[in-house]
Amino acid sequence: MFTSIYHYIGGHFEGSEAWLPSVAPATGQVMAQVARGGAAQVQAAVAAAQAAFPAWAARPESERAGYLLKIAQAIEQQAEALALAESLDTGKPLALARRMDIPRAVENFRFFATAILHQFSESHATAPSQLNYTLRQPLGVVGCISPWNLPLYLFTWKIAPALAAGNCVVAKPSELAPLTAFKLAQICVEVGLPPGVLNLVQGLGPEAGQALVEHPQVKAISFTGGTATGRQIALAAAPQFKKLSLEMGGKNPFVVFANCDWEATLATALRAGFTNQGQICLCGPRMLVERSVYPRFRDELVARVRALRVGDPLDPATDQGALISAAHRQKVLGYVQLAQAEGGTVLTGGEPVTVPGRCAEGYFMAPTVIEGLGPACRTNQEEIFGPVVTLQPFDNEAEAIALANATSYGLAASVHTNHLAQAHRVAAQLESGIVWLNGWLVRDLRTPFGGVKNSGLGREGGFAALRFFTEEKNVWHSW
Repeated sequence: MFTSIYHYIGGHFEGSEAWLPSVAPATGQVMAQVARGGAAQVQAAVAAAQAAFPAWAARPESERAGYLLKIAQAIEQQAEALALAESLDTGKPLALARRMDIPRAVENFRFFATAILHQFSESHATAPSQLNYTLRQPLGVVGCISPWNLPLYLFTWKIAPALAAGNCVVAKPSELAPLTAFKLAQICVEVGLPPGVLNLVQGLGPEAGQALVEHPQVKAISFTGGTATGRQIALAAAPQFKKLSLEMGGKNPFVVFANCDWEATLATALRAGFTNQGQICLCGPRMLVERSVYPRFRDELVARVRALRVGDPLDPATDQGALISAAHRQKVLGYVQLAQAEGGTVLTGGEPVTVPGRCAEGYFMAPTVIEGLGPACRTNQEEIFGPVVTLQPFDNEAEAIALANATSYGLAASVHTNHLAQAHRVAAQLESGIVWLNGWLVRDLRTPFGGVKNSGLGREGGFAALRFFTEEKNVWHSW
């Protein structure tokens, strides 16, 4: 599909003196080379963005919206090619990329293209002849750093509101999944987005990412990724007082009460545990189940997990694709070994899987269910980010809430009960940025999204994103 993945700077595609291999997780084979950028490429991209910023910020919102709508339409028209690129790049099932990743990228651009047309500000009459009003002005050059698990989905989630608000962007996609970001840059050329408005620097986090975070002319950083990396970004950005939006890790609880809708809850638990091979920050790997139904839930969930088909991501029958890399699979398998050392019992899975044919060297793993571990063990405290869930019983509502909150993370939670008062009572007490009641991974783009504790700083989505990418200025007037 691609042989070389380039930087996109000032409207031009550029290579590098050094290159990185792009490995297909499903085959273990190199499929392209990726330009390895660093401080020089970031400097060039920032300069291009600075040059483009005055004209882009001065355009009426309707004109900026028009460009975003053109990008959305082009993504939609090229959806099949983009879904294939996403599947090859990440190892996820092609059907999942078609169903989730690419449609959401379209929606991101369309949503923020229209949202900017309805952004409002405040005014306050403070005396008969005095008025305060608030201006929301773009920041200038902003940096967007996105992860490998949902590459185009999360890349566009940052870029779209930044551009809609009038900023120019220097973006760095993950070096593990750069294909669709590169394709998005090609789309920007096709639709005539002015040069320098969006710039793309490929490369490694400690090189290109660090240079972007530290650049004095980059006014804000929007990052999605691991908590350890987010902490490093915060330390690097703090001396310059940059605006930060950090959406980081999760160890999310999936709480099952005995009075739940049984069939719907089981189906949702399977999705929450194993969609995208468990490589979504919003997955629910800690399944907390009321003791009276625990044995039944455990047995039925394990049966469904065993029925999941691990295979070639391009096969329509595949439920579980490959993990992102050999190193990541080894990390996840290491947590299974740790769980056993901590006293846990592996009920199903826990081992590598060999898929015959073209995927014989791919990074596949059997979906895994573990029980018998307490809340304080590392397996229930640390983010595994793979197809591994643990089961813990609880006796009452208070214990369920305590177990759900018993981690340093607070990104998302899913609660399943048919008792309306219980649902809202529990939701109010959970330490999570988002709580789904009788569902999972349902997103309304108008709502704020982000975590608490070690899961994040700030909010994305809706007007929260547009506020993040603008500076507020109060103007007082007397007449």
